[in-house]
Amino acid sequence: MTVIRLTKEFSFEAAHALDGYDGPCREVHGHSYRLFVTVRGVPQGDERSPKYGMVMDFGDLKRLVHEQIVSRLDHAFVLRRTAANETLLAALRLRFDRVVLVDYQPTCENMLADFARRLRGGLPAGVELHALKLHETAASYAEWYADDNADRL
Repeated sequence: MTVIRLTKEFSFEAAHALDGYDGPCREVHGHSYRLFVTVRGVPQGDERSPKYGMVMDFGDLKRLVHEQIVSRLDHAFVLRRTAANETLLAALRLRFDRVVLVDYQPTCENMLADFARRLRGGLPAGVELHALKLHETAASYAEWYADDNADRL
């Protein structure tokens, strides 16, 4: 059987601050994120199936990524959950609705690990998450590969 990889691109706008960081990214700032999601599998071989010839319907992949990532983070401020941030969080929530707390430093790298965990459980049988690529800027991105993380999943 032929294994095929499918990739779909997504974009979202989000702000974050890197709590305790020793550079300019400790300040609140935003990115126009571009996320590439690649899955792999064998195309459906049953000619009677409405998914005949497909590894996965691109629309199903779009729904999953929007549900787990884009709708959650688009136009949000992502902040690490710490005791020191509780006062800031209370003030922000008086004014803004889209503040997302995470249990990790919201770096591009950590966001990818979170995205991988969120997406893997929603894929159809026989379809695997192969890779993720997240651009913070046009020239800066991080990548996650299933093969590199087989013992960490």
